[in-house]
Amino acid sequence: MQVPTTFSQKNILITGGAGFIGSHLCERMLKDGHRVICLDNFATSKPQNINSLLQHPSFRFIRMDVNESFSLDRFSELAAFKLPFQGIQEIYHFACPTSIKQFDQYKIQTLLSNSIGNYHVLELAKKYRAKILLASSSVVYGERKEGTQSVTEEDVGVVPHLSPRACYDEGKRFSETMFETYRQVHGLDIRIARIFRTYGPRMPLFDGHLIPDFILNALDGKDLVLYGGKDFRTSLVFVTDVIDGLTRLMEAPQDPGPTNLGSEQDVSTKEVAEKIIAMTASSSKVVEGENFAFLSELALPRIDRAKELGWFPLVRLEDGLERTIEYMKANKILLTAL
Repeated sequence: MQVPTTFSQKNILITGGAGFIGSHLCERMLKDGHRVICLDNFATSKPQNINSLLQHPSFRFIRMDVNESFSLDRFSELAAFKLPFQGIQEIYHFACPTSIKQFDQYKIQTLLSNSIGNYHVLELAKKYRAKILLASSSVVYGERKEGTQSVTEEDVGVVPHLSPRACYDEGKRFSETMFETYRQVHGLDIRIARIFRTYGPRMPLFDGHLIPDFILNALDGKDLVLYGGKDFRTSLVFVTDVIDGLTRLMEAPQDPGPTNLGSEQDVSTKEVAEKIIAMTASSSKVVEGENFAFLSELALPRIDRAKELGWFPLVRLEDGLERTIEYMKANKILLTAL
């Protein structure tokens, strides 16, 4: 049985905290008045994502790989967090490579992150009796099937376990199994968030992520390349909505079970590209590009379970695109120099 938190400030560990979603989560936790320990090895993330947080008195960054055994007790920079006395109250586990174009380069790291990395983090949660959330993925449902528009958390996906991208897809399924097994055996309070395609500021550039590359190319008057084909469709949810969903899931009094976080709206990436061209008054054209193993057409989420937590996406696609465009305009020189 979990002991209720009695500390005015929680100690929160975020693995993969320098990544796209992880860095936004670090910001939210600091804004909410908590202490944040951010772990990352910068495999597919950027130091720039957390630069503005480094001087915050309640933020500590530790560069390390969760695939290697570690103990937080040995880091003197965490002394102010009083870990021997307070421990850690919550863990958000995001550490896993997510590169599209460089997927093959990180296959072994991905495999290890979804097994050994999970083990190290789950053992840490067991040590501190911390509530722990797994950042799982919509890939556990497999690719979109003909005649299947959306999926609920009860749907069981079929994922080819020997495919070129199985280390991620099957890895996320196994990750969920590991977390559930630790709940059954050790009584850990776990949460599983199945996150659907997310966009917004700080997405990796030049890596096949459609939205940031669309915007950058539109600003430069270059062709907008449709990876996945002209008929590719997906769901898109803005990053701040996902952060709100994660916090609601973690704060729920009881574990509701795996929870879909995503948009129920089906959008064409070709139409999104054309919308970005119009919003930036660009002369760019939309062209087809190659397909990547990591970029597949997935089903839409049913979010009834998330709605029971009081969550649903608030940011309209047009507003989210506008905010992302403004971010990239303001940071264009820095972003393209990285």
